[in-house]
Amino acid sequence: MKPIFVQFKCRPGQAYKVADTLVETVEEISEVYSTSGHYDLIAKFYLDDDKDIGRFVTESLQPLDGVADTFTLVAFKAFGRA
Repeated sequence: MKPIFVQFKCRPGQAYKVADTLVETVEEISEVYSTSGHYDLIAKFYLDDDKDIGRFVTESLQPLDGVADTFTLVAFKAFGRA
């Protein structure tokens, strides 16, 4: 499994609706947070190693109602306490 983070810029007044839709309909989601700054939400997804990230984002996330833009980050290694 590979983790990716996607930031979402939502249409005005749509951030909570988009967050609810992500949680309810996207199987690969781990968590979603509301944020301040250039983007309204950030979500973490776990994809199978053979899953195409570009197709996942452009076909499963960008078309969601209320999404205006996305910015995708690919994670390489998680650090934490042992």
